[in-house]
Amino acid sequence: MPFTGKATYAAGATLPEIAEDVSDIIGIISPFETPLLDHLGDPRRSARSTIHEWIEDALLPNRGVIDQSTFTPDALTETTITVDDGAIFQVGDQLKPDGSAEILFVTDVSTNDLTVVRGYGSTTPEALADNQSLLIVGNALLEGADAAAARFTNRARKQNYTQIFGATVEVSGSQLAVDSIGVEDELDYQKQERLRELLRDLENTVINGVAPAADQQGNSTTRRTMNGVLASLTTNTFIPNNGPIPPGDGLSEDMLNEDVLNAAIRAIWENASSSVDTIVVSGLQKRRINGFASDKRGFAPSDTRFSDLVSVYESDFGVARVILSRWVPADTALLLDSSRIDVLPLAGRSFQFKRLASQGDRETGQMIGEYTLELRNENAHGVITNLAV
Repeated sequence: MPFTGKATYAAGATLPEIAEDVSDIIGIISPFETPLLDHLGDPRRSARSTIHEWIEDALLPNRGVIDQSTFTPDALTETTITVDDGAIFQVGDQLKPDGSAEILFVTDVSTNDLTVVRGYGSTTPEALADNQSLLIVGNALLEGADAAAARFTNRARKQNYTQIFGATVEVSGSQLAVDSIGVEDELDYQKQERLRELLRDLENTVINGVAPAADQQGNSTTRRTMNGVLASLTTNTFIPNNGPIPPGDGLSEDMLNEDVLNAAIRAIWENASSSVDTIVVSGLQKRRINGFASDKRGFAPSDTRFSDLVSVYESDFGVARVILSRWVPADTALLLDSSRIDVLPLAGRSFQFKRLASQGDRETGQMIGEYTLELRNENAHGVITNLAV
């Protein structure tokens, strides 16, 4: 029997009699995650000036380097050794050359020249080489001798600059008055959207930001920007095939593999009383880290789920969480000690909405915040660069 009632298709081309059916869910696909900021967490203090400073100190070094390409009469019997910095050494030091079982005993220090006893304590003399490291085992004082001159290190002031992040929000009076689909308050919605964007930009700047070469505090024509992690790291910058990573660690290729990663973490551990607890990488390098265990996984015939994920990397030199961040360059892996990193707001300037005077039929305001990065002891962190992409 044919249908004789009124149907939707009989209501006209524009369906004037039928209410619109629009979902009240607004879909957003743009990336706005901040995994590194989430991992670091909120700081327990704030910056108090646009030039933010902190104090760092170090113990007296116990390692020097030979600066001598030729030896007289030869590297097995030479008793006068030239080093990069003679101020590191004292009379009475026992020295152990890197890779050698020999002990040298220092009997005199003249600028950068050390006079030493070779084969001290019946150890066997071994050849020395330019750029070879000398470990100071310890110093021996003479019984009843006068006190030696005091030695100390000077504390260093490090600094970074605050950077202002902001976005303007403006909504007309009519837009605020009407009912909007999926939005209860258009002004609040716009504030949330701009805040997501600013947090995204803050994480990106924490990683990749660079301060201007001149007028870093800013002026009427120079915008103040902060140095991010990559711009702050200078000591532990590792390039496979190009150092400085100790030889013999499987670095014959530029692919991120376990040998490369472990060697870099080891080198950081050797340079500082620190342990890398955070590895931050892009999607490509994250897949490489996941691949460390690919050939070691086992699955039963009944398994219906395949897992190929490494979230924590545990080595002899620490346990590190692996964080995926889309803002890290594709050829880079950051190796960080998160206990020495803070992202600080300038006091009273964390992200907030500031209403602006309106000159018409609209509500106007600005989402604004001012932040800086405090990266303490940059030699406690590292970066592997120039990885294959």
